[in-house]
Amino acid sequence: MSPDSGGGTLIEPALLYSVLCDDVWSEDNGNFILLGLFETIGAREFPAAHPTLFILSGCSAGAGKFSQYSRILDPSGHELARDRETLFELANLKSRHSVIARFNNLELPQPGEYAMEVLLNGDLKVRYPLVVEQVS
Repeated sequence: MSPDSGGGTLIEPALLYSVLCDDVWSEDNGNFILLGLFETIGAREFPAAHPTLFILSGCSAGAGKFSQYSRILDPSGHELARDRETLFELANLKSRHSVIARFNNLELPQPGEYAMEVLLNGDLKVRYPLVVEQVS
């Protein structure tokens, strides 16, 4: 535990999930519908462009004020895209918060293993691969 920037106690939340998909719908009751979960993108030629992808991530079991963003790294580890930083507050340990990151017209310069990352207060919480492969 440490103080947050607002003078309260900061308890870092647990990242409950991070999912890569084609689209996310948010229902009135707070539930999400995820469409087209995937781990691989195929392209005939490079550079390729992927029209839209989403990263849905959610956390809980924390308290305080936080910032979160997602980013995509190319196979050499350089940042290819980053969503906007989202600021949020968890009032108590039962609070939950979800962030939907949308990436449009993502240029994929070459085949290889890209990395999807979620960062909370600038610290890496999860990193997982997105494989981009050449198809005929």
